[in-house]
Amino acid sequence: MGIFEAILLGIIQGLTEFLPISSSAHLRIASELMGIGDAGAAFTAITQLGTEAAVVVFFWRDIVRIIGSWWKSLTGKLPRKDPDALMGWWIILGTLPIVVLGLLFQDQIEGTLRSLWFVAISLIVFGILLGIADRIGRKTRPLEKLTWKHGVGFGFAQALALIPGVSRSGGTITAGLLMGYTREAAARYSFLLAIPAVFGSGFYQLSKALRAPAGETPMGLTLVATVVAFVIALVVIGLFMRYISKRSFMPFVIYRVLLGALIIVLLGTGVLTAEGGTAAAQAATAAVGGAL
Repeated sequence: MGIFEAILLGIIQGLTEFLPISSSAHLRIASELMGIGDAGAAFTAITQLGTEAAVVVFFWRDIVRIIGSWWKSLTGKLPRKDPDALMGWWIILGTLPIVVLGLLFQDQIEGTLRSLWFVAISLIVFGILLGIADRIGRKTRPLEKLTWKHGVGFGFAQALALIPGVSRSGGTITAGLLMGYTREAAARYSFLLAIPAVFGSGFYQLSKALRAPAGETPMGLTLVATVVAFVIALVVIGLFMRYISKRSFMPFVIYRVLLGALIIVLLGTGVLTAEGGTAAAQAATAAVGGAL
């Protein structure tokens, strides 16, 4: 990977993180099409620090209010049933599923599940589920009516995003719509819920990368992609929140299904390979190796 590829992957991460189309799937696909192979789960997790930093900047008032109320409820300065204090507890509760499942299935997440076959199928299946949820969901429940049971439901939906192609925002928004929340409420909680999990995963992968020998992607290029992702994401998140206040998720559903179908066709025709780089890139590599 060179600087151009790092910048391009950062742009893709920033553009797709908050849209329900799976940023990890797009990073995986783009890496294959550029012939650089899978950038790796660590690259994905670290670049997500950039997009999550954009969430902190965009929602900083909400975050400060929730943390402050949660702490005051612990010290007795606010009732334990204060809405913002409860929101803090529900975010903590909703983070547990992805932490537990992420640790239990780390090897599969960083290996088998990154196959483009899994990515394609996840894009299609969870795209259809998003469409169904957007169609049948009542979309009347505000975020202030969030309960601990719904918080856990959001949490398990977020855990599904450990599978590339599912989409963190897509999974949690789908769950929110099925539980009757408005599009804006589902999206807002999706972004707030992601903060502990993404920062935890990102810093964990960053610490591993700093301790380990040079890995799949040089750390300098990973940091370049992370900064680019932050800048792009800061713009996209505002546009997305305005969009869903007036329109449905159906364009994203159609896009996911078409992209998943295209990946299957490219895999079936040998243009892409499920585990490695593009067929053309692999052939070129093999030819060079043979010549040497």
